Amino acid sequence: MRMKPVEVSAFEAKTRLSELLRETEAGRSFVIRRRGKDVAQLIPPHKGSTKFSPKEVAASFKAVRLRLKGPLKVRALIKEGRRF
Repeated sequence: MRMKPVEVSAFEAKTRLSELLRETEAGRSFVIRRRGKDVAQLIPPHKGSTKFSPKEVAASFKAVRLRLKGPLKVRALIKEGRRF
């Protein structure tokens, strides 16, 4: 059973970063809040994380690109993302 993340303020996280990292390494999770709103999570890494070779990453990007239709206009995508 997973424990609920502990909430800490941004100031507290800055002040106690080394301690929070040690606790995270031991399996504890934290939610960092600024002015009462959640802004970040500090969580332990997934134990079974997989490392990918550069060739595998490139092949994955190529597969995604092949699924897109029409010309890819990066500048338009950037502007669209800024609306959110």
